[in-house]
Amino acid sequence: QVQLVESGGGVVQAGGSLRLSCAASGRTFSWYAMGWFRQAPGKEREFVAAINWNGYTSYADSVKGRFTISRDNPKNTVYLQMSSLKPEDTAVYYCAAGGTLIVVQSNQADYWGQGTQVTVSS
Repeated sequence: QVQLVESGGGVVQAGGSLRLSCAASGRTFSWYAMGWFRQAPGKEREFVAAINWNGYTSYADSVKGRFTISRDNPKNTVYLQMSSLKPEDTAVYYCAAGGTLIVVQSNQADYWGQGTQVTVSS
């Protein structure tokens, strides 16, 4: 099994930047596609970004051009660099791991982190 721990959340002004980190432990990190999801109060969890073992990435339309997902396999870590943040980006952000990019994007990841809060003030 895989354990995922997110960090890097906080409060930032609109237009600012944050970088989230997700540290993985357990089974070999490089075997998994990784992704980020977010959930705002009263809303469903939604896909944000994903990356496979070879560096292929996918993004939700709402974050394209603003967010960048990356991974460092030797460090067992995936990152989400967030720029030009908007108040609507406010949510709890979750890290996820799954066998393929499709599995992760479809909200069917095998493993999930506990979440980290991101608050963007206007």
